[in-house]
Amino acid sequence: MSNHATGAIDHHHDHATSTGIPNKKLFMWAFLASDCMFFGALISTHLIYRLHPMPGSPDPKKLFSIDLTLFATFVLLVSSLFVALAVNACQKGNLKSVRRLLLGTIVFGLTFLSCQVFEYGNFLAEGLTPSGSMFGTTFYTLTGTHGCHVGIGVLWLTLMYIRTFKPADESPWVLRSLAHLIVFAGVVVAGVTLLVSAAHSVEDHGLAIRSLAHAVRHNAVAAGVFAAGLAILSWFARPRAAVDFGEGNAIDVESLGLYWHFIDIVWIVIFTVVYLFEFL
Repeated sequence: MSNHATGAIDHHHDHATSTGIPNKKLFMWAFLASDCMFFGALISTHLIYRLHPMPGSPDPKKLFSIDLTLFATFVLLVSSLFVALAVNACQKGNLKSVRRLLLGTIVFGLTFLSCQVFEYGNFLAEGLTPSGSMFGTTFYTLTGTHGCHVGIGVLWLTLMYIRTFKPADESPWVLRSLAHLIVFAGVVVAGVTLLVSAAHSVEDHGLAIRSLAHAVRHNAVAAGVFAAGLAILSWFARPRAAVDFGEGNAIDVESLGLYWHFIDIVWIVIFTVVYLFEFL
């Protein structure tokens, strides 16, 4: 991969429409436009039932932990910065930075999802279920749909990260990539399990080392899978021969970035409408 810097993405190798916009980018904008209408319908539905609550609806102020949601929002916004920097690094041919920034975005995306899983667990324990009230139905549908989008984004980021290891000499790499993905999936599941358990330990025992140790002891299998998975991922990431990933793939990373920025913007709207409005 070359290391020379360019001022903008070179689209001369991309198939473009008559407007001059690459097909991949135009397709992504069209998809995001349709997704805007979809989320608009979900948000509007939640607002309608919020303004006209049905008898027996729970009081969101007693359920919501605004500190946790603020933290999750901050994490998601920082991840958006990481993916923007990854696009810039790909333009400049800096493969090492692209990989690090994609991994950083994955970690922050998983942290956000862990916060959502932790929040859902608390809400279910408090009696807020998807079928228990109209508020629960609209809340879980809206935030759950967004969570699915984040999960899809994390999967896409992971596949893009693995794609950066495709060898340039056309040697077989499919089976190796599949093994890479399976190990990555194991690390993700184990990591989310540990994060949610650690959050419960901190909630019960306060923020201390013993809280984290308690989470590891009670999830020894997940901790072992996580540690072993990280070691294997480090082995997969060892420098080898030249790879087939460079400035020409910047449009792919940019399309991924557009999707990730979109789900960040949607979350800002959801955070305002669903959470902040309840405290105004």
